[in-house]
Amino acid sequence: MHPARLAPDILLHDCTETRTKRSGPGGQHRNKVETAVILHHRPTGISAEASERRSQADNRRVALFRLRLRLALVHREPPALEPSPLWRSRVHNGRLAVAGSHDDYPAMVAEALDCVVAATLDMPTAAATLGVSPSQLVSLLEKEPAALGALNRLRGTAGLKPLR
Repeated sequence: MHPARLAPDILLHDCTETRTKRSGPGGQHRNKVETAVILHHRPTGISAEASERRSQADNRRVALFRLRLRLALVHREPPALEPSPLWRSRVHNGRLAVAGSHDDYPAMVAEALDCVVAATLDMPTAAATLGVSPSQLVSLLEKEPAALGALNRLRGTAGLKPLR
């Protein structure tokens, strides 16, 4: 299973968490208390951090989301033979419904990119495998510029033109 699809507590178990201070706006609480959180995923070496909130718990939640998104963009796994239950629950009449800020978004991006890579970057084939249109698949990735950028980098290395 792709690490971006793991439950938060399981993913955190595979991470080293560092707490630190960060400077900037936020006053004395932010500058003197270790509210910044850095998560390092040991199996892949991928890290993410958050320091913009005054609460360590809020920063941990944001850092975890960012880590899941980075894992989705960088780490590839062989895709399953059919869409996951999460994916199927998000597709209604061929339309994909998930917001870019939703907790499910990184897992959806990971599954989409794994499927696109397995289809040798052929968007129509990957979209058909996932039960959506190619435009729905591209729309999912457009919600996060880094996701579309990751796809376009893959396409560029294969000699294909970038999407939008």
